[in-house]
This record gives sequence, C-alpha cells and structure tokens, in this order.
Amino acid sequence: MNTVNNKGKTAATVAYLTIFGTIIAFFMNFDDRNKFAYFHIRQALGLFATFFLISFFIGYFDSLMISGAFYVFFIILWVYGFISALNNSTTPVPLLGEYYQKLFKMVGEEQ
Repeated sequence: MNTVNNKGKTAATVAYLTIFGTIIAFFMNFDDRNKFAYFHIRQALGLFATFFLISFFIGYFDSLMISGAFYVFFIILWVYGFISALNNSTTPVPLLGEYYQKLFKMVGEEQ
C-alpha cells in the first residue's frame, strides 16, 4: 500500500461526494498527482457514470423491484468505495472496480 498523505486522503474521500465532488477532487489533486487519490477518483467517476447510464434505462421501467434493486446495488458499491478511501485502502469496488481503473486510466496518467 502506498503512503497516503492527508491531501491525498482528502481528495479521495471528496471524490465520492457526488459527481461534483469527483470533479473537485480531480482539481484538488492536479498539482500533487497522488496515486491514491487518482485511484479513488477513477473509482468514483466509474460509479457515477454507471449510476447515470443505468438509471437512464431504469427510468423506463415502472417497477419498484427493479429500480429498488439497482439503488441498493449502487449504494452498496458507493459505501464500499467510500470506506475504502477512509481506510487508506486501494481495493477496487466489487464487480466493476478493475474495469473502472482500465476505462479511466487517462485520469491521473503520468505525462
């Protein structure tokens, strides 16, 4: 596990606070280029992108069971990622976390 400074942890936790928090965390970490913060920014960006994409399609269903299951699934993944950031861990969220790291590898890429 990487050594996490306070700024990196702050940016990592802010990333999970709405999509605007993810954008703010990206700019908070722009000068420091903390790998821990970038890991969680990619995770949060993936979670919010998945949420908006799937909720667009869920809106066409008139079923509380389908939409409720989706929201419970998203909340569990969000809590998992948020707690991982609080615990200074770089464990990806279940099922989709590795995919988010690959998909958003340009976020925090070394130049």
